Amino acid sequence: MDKTSCAPSGIQMKDTGFDYTLSVICGKYKMTLLYWLSQYKVMRFNELQRGIGTISFKTLSVMLKELETDGLVRREEFPQIPPKVEYSLTEKGQSLIPVMDMMCDWGEKNVKPAEQAETAHLPT
Repeated sequence: MDKTSCAPSGIQMKDTGFDYTLSVICGKYKMTLLYWLSQYKVMRFNELQRGIGTISFKTLSVMLKELETDGLVRREEFPQIPPKVEYSLTEKGQSLIPVMDMMCDWGEKNVKPAEQAETAHLPT
């Protein structure tokens, strides 16, 4: 396979690493969840929901289950009353953080001037 291209000619996109990567990070909140977990290391369900703010209980639950199924997020359940569940990144999940950092750098370099003015007031 030619390493100069993610999708060399003669190979279907579904058979590439590029397609696999997109399949595990696609979803409105998946990258946001990965970001929060990379920043805070271990978080509980309600902390994630409060942090994101705009995500419903059901959507958060589905996104976390998908990330867990893909091996990116670890779910640890503690047998206590009330129940306690914590989420953290697996080694595989942590390996995506440099990719996300590169995407962030690209976005910072290529954001349109009007968008820069709109986001200038946001905390970093």
